[in-house]
Amino acid sequence: MACAQTGSGKTAAFLVPVLNQIFLSGPQMVSQDPKRPMGGRRKQFPLALVLAPTRELATQIYTEARKFSYRSHVRPCVVYGGADVGSQMRDLERGCHLLVATPGRLVDMLERGKVGLDNCRYLVLDEADRMLDMGFEPQIRRIVEQDTMPPTNDRHTMMFSATFPKEIQRLAQDFLRDYIFLAVGRVGSTSENITQEIVWVEDQQKKSFLLDLLQATQERDPEKVTESLTLVFVETKRGADNLEDFLYRNSYPVTSIHGDRSQGERELALKHFRSGRCPILVATAVAARGLDIPHVKHVINFDLPSDIEEYVHRIGRTGRMGNTGLATSFFNDNNRGLVRDLMELLTETKQVVPDWLESFSMEVHKMGGGGGRRGGKRFGGGFGGRDVRQQNRSGGYSKGNQGYGQAKMGGGGGGAYPAYGMPQMGGMYGYAPMQVGGYGGTYAAAPPHGGGGASDSWWNGN
Repeated sequence: MACAQTGSGKTAAFLVPVLNQIFLSGPQMVSQDPKRPMGGRRKQFPLALVLAPTRELATQIYTEARKFSYRSHVRPCVVYGGADVGSQMRDLERGCHLLVATPGRLVDMLERGKVGLDNCRYLVLDEADRMLDMGFEPQIRRIVEQDTMPPTNDRHTMMFSATFPKEIQRLAQDFLRDYIFLAVGRVGSTSENITQEIVWVEDQQKKSFLLDLLQATQERDPEKVTESLTLVFVETKRGADNLEDFLYRNSYPVTSIHGDRSQGERELALKHFRSGRCPILVATAVAARGLDIPHVKHVINFDLPSDIEEYVHRIGRTGRMGNTGLATSFFNDNNRGLVRDLMELLTETKQVVPDWLESFSMEVHKMGGGGGRRGGKRFGGGFGGRDVRQQNRSGGYSKGNQGYGQAKMGGGGGGAYPAYGMPQMGGMYGYAPMQVGGYGGTYAAAPPHGGGGASDSWWNGN
């Protein structure tokens, strides 16, 4: 269970070691149907499965996997809802070693008999807290527990996110065994490279205030408008459509993305936004998670979310990979439930806290509201930068002498680094290398000595 700030490289953190293990082990054999001993490779048995909550994130992970596997015989595939299922099935039939999927479409492929999980040795849940919290839990249980996926003892299971509330950690334990909790950086928080500005704006004044902000951005550097993208978050699909229409009528090049748009419309909107053709994108929460779009200089929370985790992910669309960014949020009395968490986050990341926000926070605190990471919001235990098992054992978070947050924890040290206080165990992430017996694609099976096909090197170095 790995937790790190937005924009810190979590996608590479799971793709690189998983692909490396696939490169080392080569394709594996799966038991053949005796009625079709050689033919009919229509059902694919991927070695690795990556689950993502949104179509856009799944597509982005797939694109990165293609880069990492370029000119090798490892073949990534992606399946997601809203796109033509026929073309996705035809692509699968060409071979699949690493499958990136959204849960709904993967369940469909399993039921159609196009994908088998018998040989899946690496299971990754990206933005795991979001998937377990937004209604995907039954589908994930169907995939992991009710199909042919190997049990936890026989597979690597990895969960990645910038936030892991404690209730989600407890839920996630159903899919993990004796796991390592890895925390990197100021977890559950956001980067200090992002300048956060909170402004009091009443609902009826939001549109005019937004126009002022966009005008100021254009005047600041009119030559580089297409290299200074602005992402505007709203809470509802209708709000996204209304705001896009308002900005368009005010002559701003704008597009929007939300869950009611077709997949083609969503992809076209992101394409125009990335290219700078439409440097303003109005979006709902569908764009808050995982999307890595270069040149996003300004994130505007036109409507603040109801929980601080969503706020962290939203503003994390800027200030990525060491770059600087600006996040402006419109706050008013409707957001009082967020105020204490927001105050704590601003203080943690060394931001300027407006005097009016401090006064408002104290007023809300006296009235007994305002949420609070440690006090009874949707997840009463905070962002999840802490291992809930450690809290349960000792009442606090122990750093101990075995590395960040791993004191007295069983199950291995951190990969191959004995400095974490545990013996070196080899394999990926501190587990012994597994001898597996499945098949990932349409290539020759690995002979007993570990090579592949006609050569010791299954990808032949070509």
